[in-house]
Amino acid sequence: MSIYAGPFPSYRPRRLRASPALRRLVCETHLSAGQLVLPLFARSGKKLRREIAAMPGVFQLSPDEILREAAAAHKLGVPAVLLFGIPDKKDAKASGAFAKNGIVQQTVRLLKIELPELLVITDVCLCEYMEHGHCGVVSGGKILNDPTLKILAQTALSHAEAGADIIAPSDMMDGRVTAIRTALDGHGFSETPIMSYAAKFASAFYGPFREAAESAPQFGDRRSYQMDAANANEALREVALDIREGADIVMVKPALAYLDLIHRVKTEFGYPTAAYSVSGEYAMIKAAAARGWINERAVTLESLLAMRRAGADILITYAAAVVAKWLKD
Repeated sequence: MSIYAGPFPSYRPRRLRASPALRRLVCETHLSAGQLVLPLFARSGKKLRREIAAMPGVFQLSPDEILREAAAAHKLGVPAVLLFGIPDKKDAKASGAFAKNGIVQQTVRLLKIELPELLVITDVCLCEYMEHGHCGVVSGGKILNDPTLKILAQTALSHAEAGADIIAPSDMMDGRVTAIRTALDGHGFSETPIMSYAAKFASAFYGPFREAAESAPQFGDRRSYQMDAANANEALREVALDIREGADIVMVKPALAYLDLIHRVKTEFGYPTAAYSVSGEYAMIKAAAARGWINERAVTLESLLAMRRAGADILITYAAAVVAKWLKD
């Protein structure tokens, strides 16, 4: 379809930019609090709020403090949180990931009792729980795919049993969605959706997260399982595989540097699509704003709007609560 609108001066685009009311009337893309998901980092304790140095305003929180943060965000209109867990002990089997009374499982139960209308999404990965910091079982210096699937499925099932509304595997092991879907369906959780980190790239933008989740790998890197930043067509194949395996929502991570992929995934598949505005994106905005170089509110909102414009339906952002407040102003 042609977008040609006629010769000057018959068509003057500035006519519809003349006032805030006109601009709102013809606005093509909208942000709302209902599109936001707030990531939260849970660790054991009470009244614990340990700020992440690289992420001002983001904390490791005890379950009671998670409840307080989640309740405040929900009151502002944020419908969902995404939980990450930091265990007291790590081992080579990621035992804390699927423990019945693990930190995520405890926190899910508390949130579902106290805030039943809040959507609780749980990140399913093993890096926080493995003593070596990798997302899978390690043998001979290699990250093994298939032995990891059983642990991922066991972890996902433990989250569902605790009451999680959505399971979100982020490990990037081949076949993980099938393994998790099979485990959930086989134990009466066929209605529990999976939000797959379908196109998750090995990105330098994750740096601050590794401090927050205490999940930096003790050797090597994650390039043997997370995606190469250069590969867009491979990302579409990854998304297609996860959909075929049973994913209900697909995600592109990171978001801002991968807007082309968000657009292609949404256009190609039409599935509910999430964009994860990752720790590095958040930290850069915070750092520049602290120095007076940018307007934090304006840049944050513009960045999220760009993700929406690219095709994202769901925006996962550490700024979710403050964004929801700004949108109310």
